[in-house]
Amino acid sequence: MLTELTFLRQGKVRDIYEIDADHLLIVATDRISAFDCILPNEIPRKGEVLTQISDFWFARMADLVPNHLVSTSLDDLPAPLRDRLAAATRRYLAGRSMIVRRAEVIPFECVVRGYLAGSGWKEYQQSGAVCGHPLPPGLTESARLPHPIFTPATKAESGHDINVSVATMAASLGEDLTRQLEQISLAIYEQASAYSAARGIIIADTKFEFGLREGGITLIDEVLTPDSSRFWPADRYLPGSAQPSFDKQFVRDYLETLDWDKQPPAPSLPPHIVTATSERYLEAYRLLTGRDLPEPGDPRPEEGDAR
Repeated sequence: MLTELTFLRQGKVRDIYEIDADHLLIVATDRISAFDCILPNEIPRKGEVLTQISDFWFARMADLVPNHLVSTSLDDLPAPLRDRLAAATRRYLAGRSMIVRRAEVIPFECVVRGYLAGSGWKEYQQSGAVCGHPLPPGLTESARLPHPIFTPATKAESGHDINVSVATMAASLGEDLTRQLEQISLAIYEQASAYSAARGIIIADTKFEFGLREGGITLIDEVLTPDSSRFWPADRYLPGSAQPSFDKQFVRDYLETLDWDKQPPAPSLPPHIVTATSERYLEAYRLLTGRDLPEPGDPRPEEGDAR
């Protein structure tokens, strides 16, 4: 935690600080979690990747839905706060921080699935459906779905989020708001999927978070990152089994080889797994944006570059 800032709360990856009554500073750390446990290792530059990919997508999707992002530049902090940051704090925050507007968080994850993987694959094997969406018989793991489906989940403070039907979400939020969230989520996914496919990445599924500001829907948190999405290399896609990925599934796969009960404390990752995971995050950024992630201290791309 940073002593120059007013700390509010800590998530598995992000630390949140108060700027003023209407603004927060969200800092993406290099922490990584798996099976709801924070691992003792950090993944170098992971927080920068999450922040800069989110910045990239917020700009691209601004025509579809407003978002909470104000700036990823520390220069845009209020002067009194900016001026009291120590040099070491500024170096740490650079590239991994978002100045955002506060919003009333909607208590559901808005998940969109274009492929059959993860909990969706498990549910399909049991029932032939995913979150109330009947699917054709005979689909295999990682199969592309006939069309993307909206499969919301409850937001859990601890433990796993729980998949629910659209009807369950509507019973809580109302039909109108639920329909709007579904339409926006599908529109973002479809636009992002087309863009990413042309750059060698399949977005198998992803989750969005939304809030309300002045009665309107606002896209918040992170968006279409390797932490919130399954990113698969398109040139290695082969349905019928689990896929290689640019996301932290690589870490989960390693942990599955260990004699670990998936309860804290989590085991340490060996150096080669840490390095390979960092490389996957950096490669996802490069493929999506068409450039390498700037080194700390290098000037950031101008707003709108490669977007």
